[in-house]
Amino acid sequence: MKKDIHPKEYRQVVFKDISNDHSFMTRSTVATKETVVWEDGKEYPLVKLEISNTSHPFYTGKIKLVDTAGRVDKFRQKFEKHLQMKNKTK
Repeated sequence: MKKDIHPKEYRQVVFKDISNDHSFMTRSTVATKETVVWEDGKEYPLVKLEISNTSHPFYTGKIKLVDTAGRVDKFRQKFEKHLQMKNKTK
């Protein structure tokens, strides 16, 4: 196994599923600017998830999947910006 390839700055991080407000804490190296006060009264970094095992259709047995990120709208906005820039260069 190669030496010094794994990060050393693991810390406790809270992950929160924004679709159902389920939170869990685990060790991670993920960078985040948000924090939250956990059940023990201490403040920990917070990572918001769109989907987790408590809301994923495979684990819940429900087929409903909601696009909370608005990916279609984001694509349309990028495409419109691209068209506007293309028209300006003509």
